[in-house]
Amino acid sequence: MPFPSAPKESDRPWVMRTYAGHSSPAESNALYRRNLAKGQTGLSVAFDLPTQTGYDPDDELAVGEVGKVGVPVSHLGDLRALFDGIPLDGMNTSMTINAPAMWLLALYQVVAEEHGHDVAQLAGTTQNDIIKEYLSRGTYVFPPAQSLRLITDMVAYTVTAMPRWNPINICSYHLQEAGATPVQEIAYAMSTAIAVLDAVRDSGQVPPERFGDVVARISFFVNAGIRFVEEMCKMRAFGRLWDELTLERYGVQDPAQRRFRYGVQVNSLGLTEAQPENNVQRIVLEMLGVTLSRDARARAVQLPAWNEALGLPRPWDQQWSLRLQQVLAHETDLLEYEDLFTGSVVVEAKVAELVEGARAEMARVAELGGAVAAVESGYMKGRLVASLAERRRRLERGDDVVVGVNRFQATEPNPLLADLDTAVQTVDPAVEAAAQQAVRAWRAARDPEPVRRALAALREAAGTDANLVPATLDCARAGVTTGEWAGVLREVFGEYRAPTGVAAAGGGHPDGGGDADLAEVRARVRRTGEELGGRLRLLVGKPGLDGHSNGAEQIAVRARDAGFEVVYQGIRLTPAQLVAAAVEEDVHVVGLSVLSGSHLQVVPAVLDGLRAAGLDDVPVVVGGIVPDADARRLRELGVARVFTPKDVGITGIMGEIVDVVRAAHDLPDDVPAPV
Repeated sequence: MPFPSAPKESDRPWVMRTYAGHSSPAESNALYRRNLAKGQTGLSVAFDLPTQTGYDPDDELAVGEVGKVGVPVSHLGDLRALFDGIPLDGMNTSMTINAPAMWLLALYQVVAEEHGHDVAQLAGTTQNDIIKEYLSRGTYVFPPAQSLRLITDMVAYTVTAMPRWNPINICSYHLQEAGATPVQEIAYAMSTAIAVLDAVRDSGQVPPERFGDVVARISFFVNAGIRFVEEMCKMRAFGRLWDELTLERYGVQDPAQRRFRYGVQVNSLGLTEAQPENNVQRIVLEMLGVTLSRDARARAVQLPAWNEALGLPRPWDQQWSLRLQQVLAHETDLLEYEDLFTGSVVVEAKVAELVEGARAEMARVAELGGAVAAVESGYMKGRLVASLAERRRRLERGDDVVVGVNRFQATEPNPLLADLDTAVQTVDPAVEAAAQQAVRAWRAARDPEPVRRALAALREAAGTDANLVPATLDCARAGVTTGEWAGVLREVFGEYRAPTGVAAAGGGHPDGGGDADLAEVRARVRRTGEELGGRLRLLVGKPGLDGHSNGAEQIAVRARDAGFEVVYQGIRLTPAQLVAAAVEEDVHVVGLSVLSGSHLQVVPAVLDGLRAAGLDDVPVVVGGIVPDADARRLRELGVARVFTPKDVGITGIMGEIVDVVRAAHDLPDDVPAPV
């Protein structure tokens, strides 16, 4: 199937994408071909969690995660299949990849070379922002300093070898989902940019006269929320601060090189499971906030699907999101005029307010030693957890209205959800076994000596200050796997566990902080603990590779406020490690958070482990994006409660957890649950 070349910049308002990838390289390739044939003008590749965290499909931690939230890419053969028949020299390809970004870019370059393309003409972006991974998404691998070294090497390499490639997307998108206010989103993204640019400058790999080229290739990836005016003003504030920073701190004189270049995905966190049809207008309003202001218009837009709060969208759902962009771009006149907001007193005042607040927060981060130090100290993470906790409290009090969730809840039956089991796409469980078999076959078929030499060279280079891109390219050409490349760097760099931010978040009110429902739950927690001979202990666990920890952190904060002793060790733990923690801490209840779709694999493994350890009386509750059919299955297996995004009242969840503990110990339900 032929695909048109990417249109000229003057012929398009932005690059139109849908974020996509699942199951296998072949399945994802077919999806990309269909989307391009429908008028999509760029590719946005979603990788599965093993790929994002540097594991092969047959690793213990990959169980249940292969192909779930993206496409598995284990080696050069997988990337060949992923882009089979797609002209990479005519694409603008975005790859949402961070810790192993260097590895995926190397695979992409080698495939392009095999296609006969001029590597210097390749256009696209690797997300490659590791700072926000420590703060929100959780797909980091290495310690911050070593991660920054990988980013620095990529930036220095692409400036000369791939000058049309954006080596990093400073990514504030996930900061907003982790709780960031607009001021925090701007400040922490700018602080990350400073850390990267300072590191590149200080590395000496780029001559001073070329530093403007470095700045020109730095792009941003932002979140557009539902507050239209505030979000649009946020983008104008971003642009103003970026121009100021690059001129004053780095001396970039060319205004074109100082241009604030950004892509956007509108806010997935704001999509609701309740009345999900409302998500369509939310997506449209959020898209308008980053397209109507011509002077601060996104260069690339990707939209989530209306049903992402329910599960993995189907191709039809993704098509709907693409059509939303196309209608705005091609049917309306909203993009045909000069900036509609220039001269607005209201807009200028809001922009000035955001700029002033962001400067102040950037100064606080700088006082701590910069973004890396603010990660290691837990400062930024604690601020985000506290902000999200306050956002949740406003939602539960009704101060912030979400239509269909905490107001206007009466609804007609939704024909889009008439068959819930087909309202989202599911990944065949056989996908994981096939990927495991395929990577083993790949290892067995390759020549082992080039692999050994390439990995040895990578290990040696990692112990020096040499740029690691050449050694990584040699690994790609030799047939090294994702897990092998990352494994060598784990040996040299070590691994890292970021602060959870829970301890730094506000709360812990001994009387419920004026919240009558919370005070009542606290009384029940205290009384139940007394009946069981001690304080109630809750283990909050994140099994598998799912790093989206926002929900788990909010449960941990509220449970602490409700009087539980909370055990939370962070992300990326095996079921066996969680069982060991439950035994060691002698917990009364285990709460598992899973948002990656691996619940039917990792939750039963924890249940089996608890039973084998003699903890049959320790109930398990689960929270996450769990379709109804899967929730029924989990309850059949012994899960006491399943909570999904429609369960917005965290204090109510705490009350139900108390119910579960009392039932597990045959205690009478003589204390009423909060209303």
